[in-house]
Amino acid sequence: MDTFLLINLLAFLAIVIYGLYLFARVVATRISYIKLGKKSEFDRDFKERFRRIGKIVFGQSKLLKDKKSGTIHVMMFYGFILVQFGAIDMFIRGLAPGSHLPFGPFYAGFTFFQELVTLMILVAVVWAFHRRYVEKIVRLKRGFKAGLVLIFIGTLMVSVLAGNGMALIWHGEGLTWTEPIASLIAGAFSWLPQTAAIVLFYVFWWIHTITILTFLVYVPQSKHAHLIAAPINVFLSKRVPGKLKKIDFDMDEEENEDEISFGVGKVEDFEQHQMIDFYACVECGRCTDVCPASGTGKMLSPMDIMIKVRDHLTERGAAVTGNSPWVPSYAFSNTNGNQAASAGANEAAAGMESASLIGDVITAEELSGCTTCRNCEDACPVNNEHVGTIIDMRRYLVMTEGKMDPDAQRAVMNIERQGNPWGLSKKDRIKWRELDEEAYIPTVKELKKEDKEFEYLFWVSSMGSFDNRSQKIALAFAKLMNKAGINFAILGNKETNSGDTARRIGNEFLFQEIAEKNIKEFEKNGVTKIVTIDPHAYNIFKNEYPDFGFEAEVYHHTQMLYDMVMNGKLEPKREINQKLTYHDSCYLGRYNGVYDPPREILKSIPGLELVEMQRNKENGMCCGAGGGLMWTEETTGNRINVARTEQAMETQSTMISSACPFCLTMLSDGTKAKEVDEDISTLDVAEILALSVFIEDEAKTA
Repeated sequence: MDTFLLINLLAFLAIVIYGLYLFARVVATRISYIKLGKKSEFDRDFKERFRRIGKIVFGQSKLLKDKKSGTIHVMMFYGFILVQFGAIDMFIRGLAPGSHLPFGPFYAGFTFFQELVTLMILVAVVWAFHRRYVEKIVRLKRGFKAGLVLIFIGTLMVSVLAGNGMALIWHGEGLTWTEPIASLIAGAFSWLPQTAAIVLFYVFWWIHTITILTFLVYVPQSKHAHLIAAPINVFLSKRVPGKLKKIDFDMDEEENEDEISFGVGKVEDFEQHQMIDFYACVECGRCTDVCPASGTGKMLSPMDIMIKVRDHLTERGAAVTGNSPWVPSYAFSNTNGNQAASAGANEAAAGMESASLIGDVITAEELSGCTTCRNCEDACPVNNEHVGTIIDMRRYLVMTEGKMDPDAQRAVMNIERQGNPWGLSKKDRIKWRELDEEAYIPTVKELKKEDKEFEYLFWVSSMGSFDNRSQKIALAFAKLMNKAGINFAILGNKETNSGDTARRIGNEFLFQEIAEKNIKEFEKNGVTKIVTIDPHAYNIFKNEYPDFGFEAEVYHHTQMLYDMVMNGKLEPKREINQKLTYHDSCYLGRYNGVYDPPREILKSIPGLELVEMQRNKENGMCCGAGGGLMWTEETTGNRINVARTEQAMETQSTMISSACPFCLTMLSDGTKAKEVDEDISTLDVAEILALSVFIEDEAKTA
């Protein structure tokens, strides 16, 4: 026996060392690929980052949005952490029979707890298998590779239980409450002689050992690399959701103009933290499942974007670094990555140049389908930031290759020339005031002439200034501010576009020109507080203009209206006996977390019954207007705005409300497309509040 135990120990040490070597090699290889990217800026707000780790990684908050899948993952996640102590104990029992972890009087409780955890993990494995292969959940991939991890985990759990059962027979311990499942196994095989039990123990012991080491090597070279990359990814992710990075257009005089490019045209142009996204991807399909483009038949799948760029990075990285991505190398010599790594670096890299990131790996059609709604990012359990990755590639198409959807190009040119997407005269921007001459809506210039000051700059936006439907929202809000005694002013014809459309379409250069011009205007007029009816302008002023040197208090009109109602400055009186559902704007909700103020305003209105759509708040579906798509035509699949309108219609509401002029336009078009516009009205929160507040004024007029 001593000779056997010595050979067993040497074999164990050999395979463990080899397994750890392969694991370290794969991890080091992936790190070498990530280092090909550009260095990322990193702020040191460690308190917030560790809080995020606690909530998302250990609290599993995002995974639990899908209760069933989340519960399965929690069982596996914590079970797998806890069961490692049992694995160590099993190693000890095989290497030194009669020994175990030195837990003293607590060892009996430890073994009992380990059996419960092992059983829990087995239940989770069976449940996960059922959801993937029996229920066939659409977002989950099927096939051998997709289920391999379940085989690994199931094998580990069964082998430890069976091994413990054989150990009971071996040592003649009989049935025990501390190992109930192992006792059942021992009881079923009590007829085995001791020698057979010893042999079977070591069979299961080696199955467990080899499986756990194989799993260890498999993890970093599969989708399960998220076990390593996800916590890092969550820690490094942006503190401001959806914020786009600033491009520095200052060029070195010695730089070759032919080599200058903006945006991401090859995988090495991504920043290193973005590359961690690719390896953190779980391939769970949650992002694609909630994507409005994917859900309405467009080519875009956020998950596929991540997977395809990851695979491209792996092959590109192998060619450039010469590090084989798949180990053991001899077992995967026929793979593209290993062949690229084994070829000469220059030859392999040259061969990879023929595969264009945009065109061969990711198509322009995929990139153009993104509404930038961030539903994918909100659903992603590992905090992948799909939108920034897509916008970076859009920037390359627009600014380096000069490629853009004709409709989007027309809108951008109009913004550049006239400051609005329609190309209407900038001199007409102030004409909306003529809709109600009794409303007091002064310009900054007019107040200066009267030697008066203002507290808030009301940013009307291009929609509020030029779009006939949105002008009514701007007017309703202005009248409500008058009623509440808010001291505000507008820029009038000095106002231009916020730049959001240009930036999201990919024309960063135009955006920065617009931002610089707006900031000069703000500073010239001493603007310190801004309120707007446009969530896109609200987001960009609040979160992205600070990168260009301008910071102010920025409010969305529903935030201000909420304060007015709560403070008694506005009192809703008229009953509005309607059943209403509220649609969340992506740039107000998922980008900035403003969900409650609009709802509280609506709840304060007498007679109004608020009912929620199935997809609401952070899970709300985009209207289809974001990312510059307001100005383009949908040519494939179903219309996103119609799909969202259908979801609103399911609530049997007679009124649909929003707090964004873009959303309201899309929903209004949706009701017309469904031919229910005479039965279902579409109104902004400000318009509905105005209907309830101004009952006395209307009575006086009558």
